[in-house]
Amino acid sequence: MMKKRHLLEKPWFLRLALVGLIAGVLFIYHFVQNSDHSLLCSFAAESPRADSSATQIQLSAILHYATSRIVPQQTLAEITVSFDVLQSLASCNFLVFGLGFDSLMWSSFNARGDTLFLEEDPKWVQTVLKDAPTLRAHTVRYRTHLSEADDLLSTYRSVPECMPPKAYLRGNNRCKLALSDLPDEVYDKEWDLIMIDAPRGYFPEAPGRMAAIFSAAVMARARVRPGVTHVFLHDVDRRVEKVYAEELLCRKYQVGSVGRLWHFEIPPAANLSRASDSTGFC
Repeated sequence: MMKKRHLLEKPWFLRLALVGLIAGVLFIYHFVQNSDHSLLCSFAAESPRADSSATQIQLSAILHYATSRIVPQQTLAEITVSFDVLQSLASCNFLVFGLGFDSLMWSSFNARGDTLFLEEDPKWVQTVLKDAPTLRAHTVRYRTHLSEADDLLSTYRSVPECMPPKAYLRGNNRCKLALSDLPDEVYDKEWDLIMIDAPRGYFPEAPGRMAAIFSAAVMARARVRPGVTHVFLHDVDRRVEKVYAEELLCRKYQVGSVGRLWHFEIPPAANLSRASDSTGFC
């Protein structure tokens, strides 16, 4: 995710496009609310209070991106892919690894759903939430360093708790790739879409995204509800992101690629029939 020290100013048309996307969501939402025939079935069950909250998030996002020279790190093409999936789901459970100046955008795209951000830096969480208090975020403690990526990749298969069908997250201290100490709501909820755009992974002491990718794969395989889990991984131009995605998220589940973003649709492990699928990730 983009942080203050890494911000790059983007062309004015990207800011305009973001405002247009968010405004479009808001327009469709109000059209549905005033229509006799609901386009999105989930809207019908929402309360007026939830309606007002969704609108406020979207209006805040429009105001932010219309008046700021700071825009998301992802390109418009990359953003649009995730936007299209979020709109197809109507409202969903959306887990985002990373918190930044694009977080208000993601939350507004899923204003009628549940969006949660996981961030490594407690001070950064305070900074972002000060300006966007409607966002929901938790701090994550990573047990890995980027310098360990190759060793972890070559040894994780020897740890039973890292491998399907025994792989799990909550309290799994034996598997270093498992995010074992997240808030309960992360484990208790099934996430329809997971965006991995953090933690930092560009210097040896950084946590790297190995644990985020592993944990997303475990969450997706544990899904019980119908449907697949959409996983988006950014910065696949970097070697570690690429090799871990191929190892854990699997090329056979990749359904799209735009710029530095890969899109996977991972089915629940219960839906897999081959023996190899139940004893490994790919």
